[in-house]
Amino acid sequence: MRTPFRGITVREGMLLPGPAGWGEFCPFREYDDGEAAAWLACAVEAATVGWPPAVRDIVPVNCIVPAVDAQRAHEIVAGSGCRTAKVKVADHPDSLAADLARVEAVRDALGPGGAVRVDANGAWDLDTALAQIPLLDNAAGGLEYVEQPCGTVDALAAVRRRVDARVAADESIRRAGDPLRVALAGAADIAVLKCAPLGGVRRALQVAEAAGLPCVVSSALQTSVGLAAELALAAALPQLDFACGLDTLSLLDGDVVASSDALRPVGGNLRVRPAPPAPDPALTAQFATDPARTAWWHERLARVEHDTGR
Repeated sequence: MRTPFRGITVREGMLLPGPAGWGEFCPFREYDDGEAAAWLACAVEAATVGWPPAVRDIVPVNCIVPAVDAQRAHEIVAGSGCRTAKVKVADHPDSLAADLARVEAVRDALGPGGAVRVDANGAWDLDTALAQIPLLDNAAGGLEYVEQPCGTVDALAAVRRRVDARVAADESIRRAGDPLRVALAGAADIAVLKCAPLGGVRRALQVAEAAGLPCVVSSALQTSVGLAAELALAAALPQLDFACGLDTLSLLDGDVVASSDALRPVGGNLRVRPAPPAPDPALTAQFATDPARTAWWHERLARVEHDTGR
């Protein structure tokens, strides 16, 4: 990682070949085998049967601003070409002053016409969310939305009732696995979808239909191989009203595909591809991990395959 992101400094995963191309199996290290099974299903879908037809050729994206200082935040946004920025907040308990400065810098870089969204990754309790969201909303000159301010559906619903900013649900959908509960509880205005932890593009489309909410597609910090599946989901959604969180290669210190195939936005947009790009053997060799980690991943894959019957 170029900058530590949610405590991660190194991103690991496996690339799996199949008759339709390549898939990426990259559940985070702390996820158990049951949760990792959905990530494998997404990789297998990409490698064996491909994705549903796209209904759009271009997907607008937001740039991503990690928990960096205000000057660096301004530089990231100004250099991104994006008109929407997603800003990480609440990375530690005393982060408010830095968060406000970061959000103010992002608004300055975007100008009045850009959209600013913040993501707390469920870090706040209800009282903290209610206290800090209005301050961040003011610093942003109006937030597009606040993503996963609290960890539970009930707390999300309470926040949504009591703040002016729209609320987006991420972890409450992809990890709790109950989008209908989020919708019925009135806990979110927007559903954030990631097809890797949801089990593939087709499964994520089912989740979107069940949620009945406007959707934003976000990445799970994949290389271009896995990111292509998230892009395919954004391309296949019947309606797409918001920029998607797919400019995440900027967070990585490299990629496994040739630069001409990398999923990097141009002018704040990604062009949709019919299949995942193929890895470049020289780059996969360059970024290969050590033998112990390689063995760990092969053992993990074998366990998940065995448990799911794949």
